[in-house]
Amino acid sequence: MENKNKRVLQFVSISFAIYLMVSVSFKIFQLHWTPFDRVNLVSLVFPEKEKPTDSLVTPKKVIIKETPQQDFQLYQQPEFITNFYKGDSTALPYFMEKLERLNRGENVKIRIAYFGDSMIEGDLLTQTFRKLLQEKYGGYGVGFLPLSSNVAGFRQTATLPKSGWEDINFKTKNSKNLYFSGHYYLGAGNGAFRDNTLLRDTLGTPIQKSFLYGKSSAPFTINVNGNPVTISGNQQVNRKVLLENASPKITLSTPPSSTPYYGISFESEKGIFVDNFSFRGITGVEFRKLDSDFLKAIQQANPYDLIVFQYGVNLLFRPNDTNYNYYAEMFSPVLKEFKNSFPETDILIVSSADRAFRYNGVYKTAIGLPNLIELQAQMAFDHHLAFYNQYQSMGGENSIVEWANKTPSWANKDYVHPNHRGAEILAEKLFNALQNDFINYLKKKKEDDGVAQ
Repeated sequence: MENKNKRVLQFVSISFAIYLMVSVSFKIFQLHWTPFDRVNLVSLVFPEKEKPTDSLVTPKKVIIKETPQQDFQLYQQPEFITNFYKGDSTALPYFMEKLERLNRGENVKIRIAYFGDSMIEGDLLTQTFRKLLQEKYGGYGVGFLPLSSNVAGFRQTATLPKSGWEDINFKTKNSKNLYFSGHYYLGAGNGAFRDNTLLRDTLGTPIQKSFLYGKSSAPFTINVNGNPVTISGNQQVNRKVLLENASPKITLSTPPSSTPYYGISFESEKGIFVDNFSFRGITGVEFRKLDSDFLKAIQQANPYDLIVFQYGVNLLFRPNDTNYNYYAEMFSPVLKEFKNSFPETDILIVSSADRAFRYNGVYKTAIGLPNLIELQAQMAFDHHLAFYNQYQSMGGENSIVEWANKTPSWANKDYVHPNHRGAEILAEKLFNALQNDFINYLKKKKEDDGVAQ
């Protein structure tokens, strides 16, 4: 009995020593992990003074150097895409010029790269945005699909295979020059891809099924619908049309190879296409892994006319944060790199949507969200990019709470994610804002043509 008591005492003593050592380490090195912060022995004995951390202090006042023609406060307008210029200025001039050509019936193809996190996962928002654009301006096809997806069962607009490819992505160590999806794939794999947007009547329109892949040291053979196809490419990003028919599906099989595979694209010969590039849990700073040469190679192989960045909700992970200046320091280089690599592509920053925390037992908008949105607008202003306030467009303060409490609901009870109904509403509002910018473009073009005459 005495030995048992001795072992129990030793166990308790060793456990307490480890507990104390970890607590001291967290205190000295200012480490934080929410579950442990609540039971940190040193913090309980010596509580911190009320000196906030960097993310909790009041951020520096935004200083904007406007010209007489500019108005930074335009960022607060709902359902409005702005370039911060007063009047009926066109916020997306490159995109609108090409859209006008497509609207006139020219044989052109317009691509939109829509980046986001779990807010657009499973093609949420983008599926409705794509549908509205294609119904208005033409085009058939879901656009880009990765070779596999962890939300394949959730996505309604496409069927993706469970493949054998090795997935290299943003969360993989030593990964770089990933495709816009944040992934590339290696090795042997196979599976069937289906574009479910083509279930509607396409009038027999041929759909190009294209394979996007990286540089190959030598030609190799893949299997497409049971037939061999030779693949080669000496560019960092290559695009090859594998099939062009009215079928909504394609089966792909690749041999073991060191060539990076990116995905499959479904597109008609002309029209407008929206590629969903969602990646759960990111903030956009991950695109620092793509260098300028690789970005230019993407544009050369699969050009984009509009790039949309919709991030922010993953920065709102602590209820009392108010200072997000660190995010601007990390994300601004990404915006600069993209702007330099896509000089004739419009870039649009879509702000964070609403997100709520429980304050004194009641769910309310995160207290730091207005600061984050102002910061996102400031980045757009500083880099001469377009901006869209999604927070105000969905109703502003506490709108996510109202959406979650609707019957039927427009958002989940996590008070973060709009559901399918809410995503449709967001897409319609963004589409209407884009339409208004197109109307401004046509109005200004008509005025300029009249002056020229």
